Amino acid sequence: MAASVKQHVSEQEWQARVDLAASYRAVAMFGWDDLVFTHISARVPGPEHHFLINPYGLMFEEVTASSLVKVDLQGNKVMDSDYEINPAGFTIHSAVHEAREDAQCVMHLHTAAGIAVSATKQGLLPLSQQSLFALSSLSYHDYEGVALNPDEKTRLVADLGDTNFMILRNHGLLTCADSIADAFLYMYLLECSCQIQLKAQASGQELIPIPSNILAGIQAQAKQVTRSAGGALAWPGILRKLDRTNPGYDQ
Repeated sequence: MAASVKQHVSEQEWQARVDLAASYRAVAMFGWDDLVFTHISARVPGPEHHFLINPYGLMFEEVTASSLVKVDLQGNKVMDSDYEINPAGFTIHSAVHEAREDAQCVMHLHTAAGIAVSATKQGLLPLSQQSLFALSSLSYHDYEGVALNPDEKTRLVADLGDTNFMILRNHGLLTCADSIADAFLYMYLLECSCQIQLKAQASGQELIPIPSNILAGIQAQAKQVTRSAGGALAWPGILRKLDRTNPGYDQ
């Protein structure tokens, strides 16, 4: 286990570390992890544009606040760490953090449901209430191979625009938000939407899409609903469940 860094960082950074480590544990708890691959990153409070990302080689349920690696936008470690980072994870996350001031947290996952939907030509369909929240702010990025090419960053950022949900074709899902709690909530909604769609399609029955007029008016409603019953309210419950089932993330 990494030695505690709590005494060496600001109170604000420590809280970001605790919440980010908790989000890794929560992803594992929901079964969304992919061994040591995929990433969740969070910006460190302050003007330096440093961000925290998982230590490459630890399973998600092993990540702690102290083991998170602090890097700059060039991928250089700015605080001593025994761990390295995944270059592919750095490429995607640094691109979003650099381009979007509001992207305090970026979550990218390789769930089976997410990849399955990303591989379909139509992508996410308006089949559930959950899907409407994602569709109100959804973008797509075509697959370019393992994300190691720095040139891809420009295209990924252009495709993302000002959206909070992204489907990476043949690859997985991405959400970004101005808090770790909201990025997690957005991923929960997007992943649920993908799971529901696949189950509905697998039934072989004729599907009933949500009418286009409802879809067109959902954006304002989505903001109201997710803010009034969203990440900030759901997050304490997730932390309580982690404290019971997988404590130690705040070390």
